[in-house]
Amino acid sequence: MIKAGIIGASGYTGSELLRWLGQHPQVKVEFLSSRTLGGKKLADVHPQWAGWAPWSYEPQDLAAMARRCDVVFAAVPNGASMELARTFVEADCYYIDLSADFRLRDIKVYEQWYKQAHTAPDLNAKAAYGLPELFREEIKKAKLIGKPGCFPTGALLALAPLAAHKLIDMSQIIINAMTGVSGAGATPKPNFHFPHCTENVQAYATVGHRHTPEIEQGLQLLSGSGAVQVTFIPHLVPMSRGILTTVVCRPLADDWTTAALIDLFRQYYAGEPFVVVLGEDRLPQTKAVAGSNFCHVTVRYDRRVGRIIVQSALDNLVKGSSGQAVQSMNALFGLPETEGLMVPGLLP
Repeated sequence: MIKAGIIGASGYTGSELLRWLGQHPQVKVEFLSSRTLGGKKLADVHPQWAGWAPWSYEPQDLAAMARRCDVVFAAVPNGASMELARTFVEADCYYIDLSADFRLRDIKVYEQWYKQAHTAPDLNAKAAYGLPELFREEIKKAKLIGKPGCFPTGALLALAPLAAHKLIDMSQIIINAMTGVSGAGATPKPNFHFPHCTENVQAYATVGHRHTPEIEQGLQLLSGSGAVQVTFIPHLVPMSRGILTTVVCRPLADDWTTAALIDLFRQYYAGEPFVVVLGEDRLPQTKAVAGSNFCHVTVRYDRRVGRIIVQSALDNLVKGSSGQAVQSMNALFGLPETEGLMVPGLLP
C-alpha cells in the first residue's frame, strides 16, 4: 500500500487530489498538511467530505511527512515548492509538485516569466515533466515530478502528433483556450468575484501568459526544433471547471484531409487510455470530461485556407492537475496508469 501525503490539502487542487487518492485501491492517505487548519477535521472545513472522509489536517511538519509517506504531493503556490522539495528528495520520498516550480528546464526562463529567483536549480535539473502520455519514461526514472500546467496539458496533447511528426510550421501556432474559474485557485480575486465573471467572457494575459514558455518547451522537446513560437490567448468563461483549447497551425504540406489527420491522431494515441480522439461527427466539450481524467481531442483540415485546426477538452482540476498527478504516481510505482482514475465525465 502506497502511503501518500498532501501539502496544501485545503485548496481546490489539494481537495481534488484527496478525491482521487482517497478512493485509490493501492493508496493510504497518511498525512494532510495545512499551515492554518492543523487539528481540524477535513469534513468540518469542507462540506463535500461529510460522511466520506475520516481524515484530519495536521500541522505542516516536513520531516514527519518524509518519514511517514512514500509519496508527497505539493499543492502550493508558485515559489513555495522549491523550498519544500529538498526534504523529501533527500529522504528518498517521491515528490510530485503541482506548482510551476519544476516545470521549466531552463532556470533563466523560469525567473524571467515568474519574476522570482529559483532557489533549487540542482533539484530542477533532476525533475521530470509530468505529462505521462508524452514523457512517460522520464517520469518512471524520477524522484521529483513537475506536473504540467492545465493550459499546457490541453495544448500539448492537441499538438503532440503534429509536432512529433514535424508536420507543421512551428513558428506559426495560435492557441486560444477557455477556462473555468476554478483555474485561478481558491483564494478570492476581484476578477473572479461572482458578479464580475457570471454572464461574462473575457480574455486575460493576452500577451505574456506564464504558460507560454512551458508550451513552447514541450513542443521543442517533441519536435526537436528550437524555432518554436506560439501565440497563446486564454479566456475566462463563467463555469467552474474545464478547459477548451482551439489551436490553429499551418501544415508544411497541402495534401491533408480531415480523415487522414484523425487517423494520424488515433495512431499516435493508440494505447493511451485517457486521450480519446473523436471522429468527424463530434467536437470536444468540457461537460463531457468534467470530473474525469480524460482529454478529448479532434482535428480538422480547412482546405480553403490551408490550416489545421485542433481542439481538446479536459477538466483543469483533474487531467489538467490532480488526476494527472495521480496518473504520474501510478507510473512511478509500476501500477497501471488507470488505477483509481477510470471514471467517466459528468454529463449533464
